[in-house]
Amino acid sequence: MKVKVIGAGLAGCEAAWALANQGIQVQLYEMKPEKYSPAHHSPNFAELVCSNSLKAKRLGSAAGMLKEEMRMLGSLTVDCALQTSVAAGGALAVDRNAFSLLVTQRITAHKNIEVIHEEVKQLPTDGYAVIATGPLTSDSLADDIKRICGGLLSFYDAAAPIVTFDSLDMEKVFFAARYDRGDCDYINCPFSRDEYERFYDALLHAQSAELHAFDRPEKHVYEGCMPIEIMAKRGADTIRYGPLKPVGLRDPKTGKRPWAVVQLRRENAAGTLYNLVGFQTNLKFGEQKRVFSMIPGLENAEFARYGVMHRNTFLNSPNLLNQQFQLKNNNKMYFAGQITGVEGYMESAMSGILAGKHLARQLLGKRNLILPMDCMSGVLSAYISSDCVDFQPMGANMGLLPPSETRIKDKQQRYLTIAQRGISHLKQVLTQEEELES
Repeated sequence: MKVKVIGAGLAGCEAAWALANQGIQVQLYEMKPEKYSPAHHSPNFAELVCSNSLKAKRLGSAAGMLKEEMRMLGSLTVDCALQTSVAAGGALAVDRNAFSLLVTQRITAHKNIEVIHEEVKQLPTDGYAVIATGPLTSDSLADDIKRICGGLLSFYDAAAPIVTFDSLDMEKVFFAARYDRGDCDYINCPFSRDEYERFYDALLHAQSAELHAFDRPEKHVYEGCMPIEIMAKRGADTIRYGPLKPVGLRDPKTGKRPWAVVQLRRENAAGTLYNLVGFQTNLKFGEQKRVFSMIPGLENAEFARYGVMHRNTFLNSPNLLNQQFQLKNNNKMYFAGQITGVEGYMESAMSGILAGKHLARQLLGKRNLILPMDCMSGVLSAYISSDCVDFQPMGANMGLLPPSETRIKDKQQRYLTIAQRGISHLKQVLTQEEELES
């Protein structure tokens, strides 16, 4: 039995590695160097395009916790990153060329992996496969994915920022639905006129991020995805009559309707994350932090994710995939990488490890590997497969995890405690699986 893995980015390489290490024969398809996407230039695998940083190393951070879990799961890319690292303070940064070259050498040297340099234009119709073609999936393959997924495929990512619930100033915000219709699902951040005018001026003069040519939409952005800063330039009242409209709301502290209101909508079932409704943006991350922290109640907000606007081919995964990264209506097909809705280099690699491991277990007749919901890999797997009204890609962040059982005021210590808990539970699961199989 041979498994086809399509794409030799971080996710595809990890999936191939995980399968091959279980004795399964893998055919790894990579269109480079026959054809390059607009963002890629090196013939080597696992090419890092936007940055050479793989984020923080410390365990008490989302990125550090995720990398430790990946190491425990047998990650190829974490091992290669450590071997090719360069000085970067508290971050794990790599020599990009050395990193990609080492991953390529390890993959091509594996006895169970056959590399085929060829563009795959259609999904495999026979046998088992892992699709890991990334955010710049070629047009022909993207069209075929769209066909089998019933059109549940996005080609442009216009997402609003997400903040953690614990970081909100609850003295300044209030729960309410417009006209008291339905449950109080929204958190409302009320502006006075002076507060709004200061915020509007800052938004009007904030700096936008420069888009790469391949990130720019081919047509004008759909009106519902208009960046908040672009909408603001249409006039001072445009956003006040749009996403910041205060109609149907009264601030319980004053009994009056605010001048403007930013609404926050629950992002996950646990209620630990909230997104800023209507705040799709292309502002630089530092500018988002500066300007959006002027919103009443968000002065000390922790941003689990900043708003982004870029080309990003991704599935509506909650409708299509289960927690094993397996297509719900085709148990022979798995997806991995950013196309599943995880965001970031290591998150993509993590999904590749899990897709490969889950598929290997299926082929070897083993039971599903059930990850703890307080480890980062487990909660990200749940995020991409759980019901969501407006699914948007998500990277590792501490706001996804259940809070600590005991209240810890110091944030660094709180995050470290949460990370240690998740790592401990993942270790228990992996140890139990090893004992069952021995």
